[in-house]
Amino acid sequence: MGKHEKLIKRFASCPKDFSWRELEAMLRGFGYKATRRGKTGGSRIRFVHDELPSINLHKPHPSNILKRYQIQQIEEFLCEEGLL
Repeated sequence: MGKHEKLIKRFASCPKDFSWRELEAMLRGFGYKATRRGKTGGSRIRFVHDELPSINLHKPHPSNILKRYQIQQIEEFLCEEGLL
């Protein structure tokens, strides 16, 4: 099992300590790239894909740990797109 598969398995278990860095790595594995919107995008990050809809998220701060609702929303989106 590769790193990407391990991240997916960890994400699917809805851990309380899933980090933003892990999310970025997982989405990169699906072909998404992170972009900021404008010079003052702040914590808003858009993940774009060549063939799939983009994902807009607020980067958590001051901690880099995702909230449970963020994990659930991302999981729902990825399931709808057939990635999970």
